[in-house]
Amino acid sequence: MSKFKKKANVEQKIPTSSMPDVVFMLLFFFMVTTQMRDTSIMVQQRIPQATQLRSLQRKTLVKYLYIGEPRKIEEWGKEPKIQANDVFIQPKEVIQWVNQEKSTLDESERDQITVALKVDNETKRGIIADVETELRKANARKLLYSTNLKSGEF
Repeated sequence: MSKFKKKANVEQKIPTSSMPDVVFMLLFFFMVTTQMRDTSIMVQQRIPQATQLRSLQRKTLVKYLYIGEPRKIEEWGKEPKIQANDVFIQPKEVIQWVNQEKSTLDESERDQITVALKVDNETKRGIIADVETELRKANARKLLYSTNLKSGEF
C-alpha cells in the first residue's frame, strides 16, 4: 500500500472573467485604426446607371478621378471641377497626376494603370473630353466609367 493517493478527477478551469475586456480592447483598437475612405469626395456624385457591368480583376491598379459640381458652391463656384486625391486639379494637371500615381506602383505594373472616372450625371461633356485627351497624352489608355447597376436588371 502506498501512502500517496492519486487524485482521479482533477479539473482545471480557464478564467474567462477578463475576456470581455480583451474583446472590447480589440474592438476599440480596430475602430480607431481603420480608415474607411481614402479620399473625401468634394464634388456631387449622381452616378449614371447601366444595364451591363463588368468587375475588375485587380483593383489595386485603379486610380480615381471625380468630376462634378463642387459641394461647397460659395467656396469653389458652380463650374464642374476635377478632384484627384482630395484636391482640385485643372485638366492640364492630369498628366502630372497620372505620373505621380504611376510612381506609386511597381515598375512592371505602371503601364497597366486604370483610371476610373466617377462623373456626375449632370456634368457637360467638354470637361470629360479634356480629361480624356490629357489621359491619352499621359499614356493612361485604360479608362473606366463608374456606374451603378439599374434596379431590376440581372
